[in-house]
Amino acid sequence: MNRLTELRTMRGMTQQQLAEKSGVHRVTIARLESGSRPIIGITLATAIALADALGVTPVDFVRFSQ
Repeated sequence: MNRLTELRTMRGMTQQQLAEKSGVHRVTIARLESGSRPIIGITLATAIALADALGVTPVDFVRFSQ
């Protein structure tokens, strides 16, 4: 499970609900979650929209290893 999926499911949201709240197309969210589109390749505007909808910062999409 990637970080975007984890954040979305922790909030009890479906991909469709996140899409509606963020304004990011559901297919884009599905691709980001499946890994077919790397999260590092999204625009800053998309990262901000998703982060705002999830109540986090764009940096929270990145899981830092220790």
